[in-house]
Amino acid sequence: MRKTRKKPAQSFSHKRVIDTLTGPMERRMLRWLAVRLPGWVKPDMLTGAGFAGALIISASYILAKQAPGFLWLAVAGFGLNWFGDSLDGTLARFRGIERPRYGYFLDHSMDALNEMLIFFGLGMSSYVHFEIAAIALVGYLLLTLYSSLSTYVAGEFKLSYAYLGPTEVRLIAVIASIWAFFDGPRLVQVFFGSFTVTELIVLGLIVMFFSTFFVSTAGQALRLDREDRPQVKKAVVATQVKAVPRKSPFAAGTPQEPLK
Repeated sequence: MRKTRKKPAQSFSHKRVIDTLTGPMERRMLRWLAVRLPGWVKPDMLTGAGFAGALIISASYILAKQAPGFLWLAVAGFGLNWFGDSLDGTLARFRGIERPRYGYFLDHSMDALNEMLIFFGLGMSSYVHFEIAAIALVGYLLLTLYSSLSTYVAGEFKLSYAYLGPTEVRLIAVIASIWAFFDGPRLVQVFFGSFTVTELIVLGLIVMFFSTFFVSTAGQALRLDREDRPQVKKAVVATQVKAVPRKSPFAAGTPQEPLK
């Protein structure tokens, strides 16, 4: 039996939307690094470096339960994670070797895995309850889901919300880690309970993640509804025209030829 060759998928193109506080400076730094990286460094190697950084962060948070000094290793892990995750796409575009579909798929898959490792490690530490870390992970994954859906339905790959992107979230995590080293798991009393400073920071991120997801999803749905509504009206009119019954020649009042 002859096998049929699978047709190649359609070309994948989208517009990247990155409007963050650190964006202009970060883009200059990434271009500077891409120019100076040796030829043997490949984009997939940088993606692996970002994954290694996430592993270091996760392990450091867990080990910090016994020795707080590991929080500094977590800070270094965030640096390695930023270096690999932010530079892989820049290097591919700079060298003209980008593969949009492969890169998009791999980058999103690794992002989800990296964030799972980081929030898992944070939840296993003595600075954030596991439940709070898990809710934060759900919020982050919802934003990742929205970004993927928006890329498909609108051709817009959105990487920033309210001038905050992955780099800003990493900087917040670095500040929280350094604060935790000096302040420890000390509880702070607020009007809805007692939390560590790190937990309060994570709770703030949770509010930002979920509110951004709901507002962005509602806005995108309304925009798509407005854009698609004229097509629906045209389809309804066309269906109605086809559904109009033709007048039978034998209807009442219609002259008929005499039978022969």
